[in-house]
Amino acid sequence: MSQNFSRRAFLSTTAAAAALPLVPALATGQVAYGLRAAPGRARLVPEPWGETPVWCYDGAVPGPVLRAPQGARLSVAVQNGLATDTTVHWHGLRLPNAMDGVPHLTQPPIRPGETFAYEFDLPDAGTFWYHPHMQSAEQVGRGLYGALIVEEAAPPRVDRDVIWVLDDWRLTQEAAISADFGANHDQSHAGRIGNTVTINGRVPDEFALRPGERIRLRLINAANARIFELDFGDLDPRIIALDGQPVTPHSPEAGLVTLGPAMRADLILDMPGAPDARISVTDGFYPQAAYRLVDLVAEGAPLRDGPPDWPIALAPNPLPEPDLSGAIRHEITFTGGAMGGMVMQGMGLQMDHRGNGFWFVNGVAAEGHVHDPILTLRRDASHVLRMTNATGFHHPIHLHGHSFRVLSRNGIATPHREWRDTVLMAPREQVEIGFVADNPGDWMIHCHILEHQAAGMMAVLRVA
Repeated sequence: MSQNFSRRAFLSTTAAAAALPLVPALATGQVAYGLRAAPGRARLVPEPWGETPVWCYDGAVPGPVLRAPQGARLSVAVQNGLATDTTVHWHGLRLPNAMDGVPHLTQPPIRPGETFAYEFDLPDAGTFWYHPHMQSAEQVGRGLYGALIVEEAAPPRVDRDVIWVLDDWRLTQEAAISADFGANHDQSHAGRIGNTVTINGRVPDEFALRPGERIRLRLINAANARIFELDFGDLDPRIIALDGQPVTPHSPEAGLVTLGPAMRADLILDMPGAPDARISVTDGFYPQAAYRLVDLVAEGAPLRDGPPDWPIALAPNPLPEPDLSGAIRHEITFTGGAMGGMVMQGMGLQMDHRGNGFWFVNGVAAEGHVHDPILTLRRDASHVLRMTNATGFHHPIHLHGHSFRVLSRNGIATPHREWRDTVLMAPREQVEIGFVADNPGDWMIHCHILEHQAAGMMAVLRVA
């Protein structure tokens, strides 16, 4: 992987980190925003490089943080200032099908100069995000995304609530975004892996915390394809939510927080009380290209000597619990990609393939967003999807309109049966998910490595 930039910027450098202060709880009711998608400029990398031409919401990368209380009704008027069509998908939210932002399937694209009004209720608290579903690989890859935070009525006590939107850019030596979107190698292999990692659109070296400070760190992976595996060094991050949904508080396996594209994790972090503490956060998912993401440094007057004894568990969201004993079972198999035939052969699988893409869902490579559903799920019934990744690559599989429990991996029950909307599947892995199909309509299920989605790994599930 190319590492063209120096000064510890990009992959051998840090990523930016900007903290958002706590905000007062809002009264339940209507919350309204406006967003404008348009070309802009952003300082992704430090001087001596200049600003990078980007596409962005309201002139910033990431776009503005949208906040509303759980139970509120959110309305967002999206104006298209681009020279191409767009939409906005509200990733992870359980909302009406007509508000899901999938072009031609749930709404007409927003034409240049037009405005589309999204409006929906917010049943779940948590960390979500928004991004286009129109030509996603390029539009997200050029900077169109932002965080959406639905506030709990009684959030856990922390000193600060912090958002890190992680992203990965492929930049030229002039700090411009490389225009090679849709390259065959990216589509058939691991996706568009870049040479520049940012947090909240910047690449500074350090993120300051006061000694003894407790933060709630909301991580959002907005990258096209990069998978993050974050090591917080001597700190003990405790995961309290995944993809916005509360989970039994726990330390991550092997101390590593792994996030595929589109996935989120809420962590509780306690900074040591020593005034000179410095802890490097590193990313080692790709062992041959491991790097330091950012340093956490202690600055200012100590808040306390050790971790506070404050509860950290979140209240559950009102998700319907699937009845696994009576659930209707379905099979979904993902195939294709480089070396895909060898993997299928090694797994003893045979499947006819239709379509012109590199990737296939139950043997079909999707072209565009509108096609016949691969499954029709009976509404309000419990369903279990057994999904098989018969490929040589990881795939973060995202289901629209629903959250699901991750039940098992390769036949072994998951320890937390976590609720998610995107599940990362390893090569040759089989994962079972369970949910109640209570949201009617045609819903996308696809790989959120956006180059894989564009090259066929996308399908429709119909709930009726």
